[in-house]
Amino acid sequence: MAFFDRFRKSESRNIENPNAPVSAHDFMQIMGWADTHSTAGVTVNLDTAMGVPAIWAAVNFLSGTLAGLPLHVYRKTANGRVRASGPLENILHDAPNDEMSSFEWRKYMFDQVFTGGRCVTYIERAGNGAVKNLFPLDPAKTRVEIRQDGKRQLKEYICNNIRYAASEVIDVPFMLKSNFVDVRGPIMTNREAIGMAIAASRYGEKAFQSGGVPPAVLQGPFPSGAAAARASEDVAKTQAKLANDNRSIIALPLGHELKTLGFNPNEMQLIELQRFSIEQVARIYSLPPVFLQDLTHGTFSNTEQQDLQFVKHTLKRWIEQVEQEMNLKLFPRGSKQYVEFNVDGLLRGDFKTRMEAHATSIQNAIRTPNEVRTIENMAAQEGGDKLMVQGATVPIESQGQLTESERSQIELNEATSRALNGQS
Repeated sequence: MAFFDRFRKSESRNIENPNAPVSAHDFMQIMGWADTHSTAGVTVNLDTAMGVPAIWAAVNFLSGTLAGLPLHVYRKTANGRVRASGPLENILHDAPNDEMSSFEWRKYMFDQVFTGGRCVTYIERAGNGAVKNLFPLDPAKTRVEIRQDGKRQLKEYICNNIRYAASEVIDVPFMLKSNFVDVRGPIMTNREAIGMAIAASRYGEKAFQSGGVPPAVLQGPFPSGAAAARASEDVAKTQAKLANDNRSIIALPLGHELKTLGFNPNEMQLIELQRFSIEQVARIYSLPPVFLQDLTHGTFSNTEQQDLQFVKHTLKRWIEQVEQEMNLKLFPRGSKQYVEFNVDGLLRGDFKTRMEAHATSIQNAIRTPNEVRTIENMAAQEGGDKLMVQGATVPIESQGQLTESERSQIELNEATSRALNGQS
């Protein structure tokens, strides 16, 4: 048997599923490149998809917005939470390692999530278990393996032949498959819709390249097939020359006729198709179309509501997923420390709304003036550490009841008024 074994095809096994062999198709599927042809006849992968302006805008908008939110470490106390200080706060808020800023690290993280469907970050710890650095790993080179440990299934990550325990990796998937290992990326999962957008863009490019002349068939009395071929070549060259010379008239021999094939851009509703593609991309990423610069149906009121919808239903979902993953991997379960994004950072460019919110919080004894000044990166002032409330805000039971001093003041005001009126 050993002699014949050398003629057998060697077979490797998929690390995600040891029962499934690794083939070229499996490898392409892992890398996110499998089944890249859409029914529109174009190849869809991460690079070609990012060439669609709506995809580019959606990925950059979401990743940039999430990366720009302030990220802090807090500690629970008997009197509420307090912002923690120390190395981990500096790592998350300022720089996860010596080569990247916090914004750059989180922007890279979310870029990978919204394209390939997953981002992974290695947690480097000191001997005492404290976090030293955070290093992003290339998800295209990272594999996930499920290892059986008695009745438990342990997840491990392999990148560049180095194994990492699940507790050493911050893993943020776009959507997990049923095996808890593989991910569904937004681009490859929706390659048909994205392929249609790519095809529409390429069709428009070809239409302009040909001077707006659609494909056509030349009909006429040709003595032979060779003559028909020469006539077709002559007409094609003439059309190209007309497009270069910005002319639109062509002369045909008597008895010959050009008939268009297919549809022209107007009949295909090319503009409407491209607008529909923007709406499809907005659905993929749960984004209101106004954030993809589509103001077709935008008004002042509904744009403001879409802004609120984005924070409540899209941004909140990603913030909570990342916060919980970081809290799980950076702290032991039951820890009094936790990380949290500050969504108020979205108001950094809206001075009026920010100031109105600060005024409301001070007038209703929610924040002290110095707390507000700290948020605005301003120095504290003497006497600004006390909670304040408007004097006109009193219990409803006291309405209509005047104190002796208030009655005396009213009587004095009335007497003064009568005296002044008598003098006049």
